[in-house]
Amino acid sequence: MSRIFTVSFAAVYPLYVAKVEKKGRTKAELDQVIAWLTGFDEAQLAAHLDAGTSFEDFFADARLNPGVDLITGIVCGVRVEEIDDPLMQKIRYLDKLVDELAKGKAMDKILRS
Repeated sequence: MSRIFTVSFAAVYPLYVAKVEKKGRTKAELDQVIAWLTGFDEAQLAAHLDAGTSFEDFFADARLNPGVDLITGIVCGVRVEEIDDPLMQKIRYLDKLVDELAKGKAMDKILRS
């Protein structure tokens, strides 16, 4: 089991916010990307952040978007579509979306619409 599985999502979320804001994007856009991936509304996301939910439990509660298969590319030197562990793949999907947001990609492209 990877150590990231037990890390609190709330501990990493501020790092995601800082990454996207440093590149001129907003927390609201980040939350929109997270909502698209997980199905969480604003209240559900806030509840997970307040509770200090681990990545494992965060994604266990998520209803992944049916378009998740359209997320492809490389994160940390590994193609996300080739990751064997389902939980690690979900975490890397999120990482990929955050990277795309930070790189200035258009929101409709990030959300695969």
